[in-house]
Amino acid sequence: MTDERQTTLAEMCVAKGMRMTEQRRIIATVIEEASDDHPDVEELYRRSVAIDKGISISTVYRTVKLFEDAGMIERHDFRDGRSRYETVPDEHHDHLIDLRSGRVIEFRSEEIEALQEFIAKKLGYKLVDHRLELYGVPLEASKGEKGDG
Repeated sequence: MTDERQTTLAEMCVAKGMRMTEQRRIIATVIEEASDDHPDVEELYRRSVAIDKGISISTVYRTVKLFEDAGMIERHDFRDGRSRYETVPDEHHDHLIDLRSGRVIEFRSEEIEALQEFIAKKLGYKLVDHRLELYGVPLEASKGEKGDG
């Protein structure tokens, strides 16, 4: 069994020659553990201070900026007025944002990827990067939510 991802943010910091304080290590761990909800700095602060009450909001802001500038985390602006963060993914994925709940759903579609490549080529470009964010609202409540099921 191989361990495919497993370069942690802390390990990346050390590899890049950054000083790794205990507070940065905690913030890095909080970011890594938030892989399913893309938290903003305020939420990262709440989670970090629950582990170490000595962490200040300014430390979280500085650390997030340091990690972002080093290319270790990505910032997203999902139309809710907050910058939200995730570790740089091992594989490309896109996002669907539920405008009612704010939930962020990660997905990958080979058809969409191929279409984007086709469009870029048709317009005379080689696609080198892209970001796709879809915004929506649920079509309707599922049967289980209505009490029918």
